[in-house]
Amino acid sequence: MKISANSLCPCGSSKKYKKCCKIFHNGSKPKTALELMKSRYCAYVIGDAKYIIKTTHPENIEYTKDTQTWASSIKEFSQNSEFLGLSILDFKEDINVSFVTFNALIKQNAQDASFIEKSRFEKIDGMWLYHSGQIS
Repeated sequence: MKISANSLCPCGSSKKYKKCCKIFHNGSKPKTALELMKSRYCAYVIGDAKYIIKTTHPENIEYTKDTQTWASSIKEFSQNSEFLGLSILDFKEDINVSFVTFNALIKQNAQDASFIEKSRFEKIDGMWLYHSGQIS
């Protein structure tokens, strides 16, 4: 999905994309796991596979050095999904490990594919990374 810099950010912040998640997609480091989580959701919306790969912890089950295949699967998921919204349900912040529980509203092939996930984020060398998630 293409969004313009002046569109509302898909993460639900009510800010313009250029003043919200775009700054992270362009290289700024999220200061919190919550910022990272929202910017990753937005990256899925726009199909920014590079950002998803860059912000995934090496211990994540989907992590692979075959970034070409990984990027293709991310782009395919993004293209075949309709992202309808994001709700943050809980955020537990700590120095090096944080948890974000969210509800992602998604449709795939006109079917509801929404889910609630509790995501674990870890900070390595000053950078937050998505470690794992538990879907409920």
